[in-house]
Amino acid sequence: MYSITHSHSALEIENSSKTIFAKICLNDGASLQELKLFGQTLIKNLGPLEYKNTYASSILFPFANRIKDGTYTYNNETYKFPVNEVPNNNALHGLVFDKTFDVIDETTTENSASVKLLYKEDKKSEGFPFTYSIQLEYRITETTLDLNVEVKNTDSETFPFTLGWHPYFLSSNLSESLLSFESTKKMVFSERMITTETTNNPDPSEMLLKDKQLDDCWELDKTEVEFATPNYNLSINSSEENCFLQAYTPPLVNVIAIEPTTGVSDSFNNKIGLKTLAPNATYQLDWSLKLN
Repeated sequence: MYSITHSHSALEIENSSKTIFAKICLNDGASLQELKLFGQTLIKNLGPLEYKNTYASSILFPFANRIKDGTYTYNNETYKFPVNEVPNNNALHGLVFDKTFDVIDETTTENSASVKLLYKEDKKSEGFPFTYSIQLEYRITETTLDLNVEVKNTDSETFPFTLGWHPYFLSSNLSESLLSFESTKKMVFSERMITTETTNNPDPSEMLLKDKQLDDCWELDKTEVEFATPNYNLSINSSEENCFLQAYTPPLVNVIAIEPTTGVSDSFNNKIGLKTLAPNATYQLDWSLKLN
């Protein structure tokens, strides 16, 4: 049987045999800070690195990655997000990574558990003068985690957006791990990590991670990404057909961020992957993890 425990602004999900464990931090954007499936640790706390610097497993909305100088133009009006990547003078990873989500539903059975979490933004900010709500549903079985994201425009105006997820995965040996995906296009970044152009992808479809220092982004031809480690093989999938993959190796041994997104850095300006959402409309996306 699965159980859900509320503890110190977090939810902890586990099964009776202790082969499943998940920790969701409600005050940190409902981010998934720990995950164990079928006895394998996939996501762990990144200490001594701090969440405010890693954005570990955060939901990235209304934009994923960066916006140059935090500035963009929409419908002939210029707006400016707060600059929170000060060295590069960029706005980074949106507005909800540090927001508090409320628990609106939870279900446990013999073979699974699910929680629904909600954040409502009723105040219009200078950089994003629109209101919205975000509902997350985490569904866990012995070998899978599904994350459903539902964004609703509660404003009277259409707004632009991209959406992303920023999980870091643990390998027992990253040098002996493979990242596999299909892509014919890769983003070219400036020194400030802003997308300047798209080029033909020079990377192999199976990338051995030995000696790799990554902070790269690809446009995916197929939505599935495979992460093969000495201890487990993981499939990462998206229900959004037009999607991108950002991969980043932090200054921490045997950890890699594998980030599915619907847009790239500076999408609000270069329009790559940029979407719009009409008043009262809803956008829904599923990301799934599956142990193979």
